[in-house]
Amino acid sequence: MSVATSLSDKKLARALARVHAAQAKFGRRYPGESGARQPVHTVYGGAHLFTAQTARKLGDVALRSLETYAPDPATFAGAIGLPEAQAARVYERVVDKLRREPVEDFRIDFEDGYGNRSDEDEDAHAAAAAREVATARDAGILPPFIGIRIKPLTSELAARSLRTLDIFVTTLCGSGALPSGFAVTLPKITGRAQVEVLVTVFEQLEEKLGLPDGTLKVEFMVETTQSILDPSGRVILPRLRDAAGDRLVGAHFGTYDYTAGCDITAAHQRMRHPACDFAKHMMKVAFAGTGVALSDGATNIMPVPVHRGGNLTAAQQAENRAAVHAAWRLHADDARHSLINGIYQGWDLHPAQLPTRYGAVYGFFLEGLAAASERLKNFVEKAAQATLVGDVFDDAATGQGLLNYFLRGIACGAVQEDEALATGLSLEEIRGRSFVKILDGRRAKS
Repeated sequence: MSVATSLSDKKLARALARVHAAQAKFGRRYPGESGARQPVHTVYGGAHLFTAQTARKLGDVALRSLETYAPDPATFAGAIGLPEAQAARVYERVVDKLRREPVEDFRIDFEDGYGNRSDEDEDAHAAAAAREVATARDAGILPPFIGIRIKPLTSELAARSLRTLDIFVTTLCGSGALPSGFAVTLPKITGRAQVEVLVTVFEQLEEKLGLPDGTLKVEFMVETTQSILDPSGRVILPRLRDAAGDRLVGAHFGTYDYTAGCDITAAHQRMRHPACDFAKHMMKVAFAGTGVALSDGATNIMPVPVHRGGNLTAAQQAENRAAVHAAWRLHADDARHSLINGIYQGWDLHPAQLPTRYGAVYGFFLEGLAAASERLKNFVEKAAQATLVGDVFDDAATGQGLLNYFLRGIACGAVQEDEALATGLSLEEIRGRSFVKILDGRRAKS
C-alpha cells in the first residue's frame, strides 16, 4: 500500500545532508567519554621536595596513619561514615591500594606549593625534579599519572614559568621517553591568550625535542572568576578549550583561590560552598561530552594529631584520635559530594588523606554496584537485541556512561573484575573499554 508524501526526493536529500553534516560536527566536538582511565585524585607537592621515592613514602605515611587511628574496619567505617556492611570490604581494599599503588596522580608543583625562590634555585629544582621523574620512570615506580604545575602566565611570572617548563621537559626527554599520563597544569587563567601562548611553547618544544605533534598535554586550573565568564559576560570555558584543542585533558577546580576571588571570607572558603558548586556546574556544562576530565579541589583541614610525642596521656591520645577522625570525616564527605555531582577526581594535600580518599571512593562505587550491574545488563541486552534484528540503536553514549562506572571502579581498585561479571559482560568485553565494540562483537558472533 502506497502513501502520499509532499517532499521531493531532491529536497529531502538536501535536508538530510544538513542533518548529517550537523551531526558529524557535533560528534567531533562532543565525542563522549572514551572510557580511558582517570585518576581519582591528584596529590600536589613542592618541586624542591620531589624524589623518585615520593609516592612510596606517601603511601607508607598513609598506612601508618590508618594503623594508628583506624586499626580495624569498624573504626575506619565509623570515622568516615561508611555503612557497616561495607566496612570489611572497603578497609581491605584501601590497605591493598596503599601498599600497591598509593598515589594515582602526582603534580610536581612550582606554584603555591613551591613558594618564591631565586631563579638559580628554580632552575636547579626543575632539572633535579626531571631527573627524579626519569629515575622513577626507569625503575617502574612512577604513579600512573604525573606532571608539573607551572607558575601562571602573568606579566610578572610568565618568563619564569616558561623557563621552568623548558628546563623540566628538556631534561626529562634528554634521558628517555616522556612518561605516559604526563600533563602540564596551567594555573590562574584569566584569558584565552595564556592558553594560546602555552600551546605555542608546546609546539616549539615538540619540534626541538623531536616529539610527535600533540604530545604535550595541558590541564586547566579553574580558579578565577575570569575563567568562568569573560568581560562581556560570556562563558569562556569552551573558547579556552578551543585554544588548547586536543591537548586539553583536564580541568581542575581551585577552591580557595576561587572563593577568595568571590570575596568569600576565609572562614567560609570550603569545597561545598554554593559559589563552588556554581562554578563546578559551569565546568560540567561546558565540558560535558568532550572527554575533558574534571577534578574538584582540596580539603584543607589536615588529619594530623594535635599532640606530639611518645609519652601521651590517654586523654591526649583520645584528642588526637578525635582530631584525625573529624578531619577524615570532612574529607570523606567532600569527596562524596564531588562523586554525587559527577566529579570523580579531587586534590589531596596530605598523605593521611589517602585512606579517606580511597575509602570514600570505594564506598561510593560498592554502594551502587548491584543496581549499576542490573541496569547495564538490561541495557546491553536491549541494545544487542535491537542491533541483531536490524533496528537502529543510537544511544551508545548512555551505554558507555554505564560502562564507565565499572571502568572507573576497576581502575582505582574499588571494584574487582569478577564482580563486574554480574553485568553479563565478559572480561574481554570489559577490558575492551568500549560499549560500541561490545555491540559490534555480539553482532559478529551472532
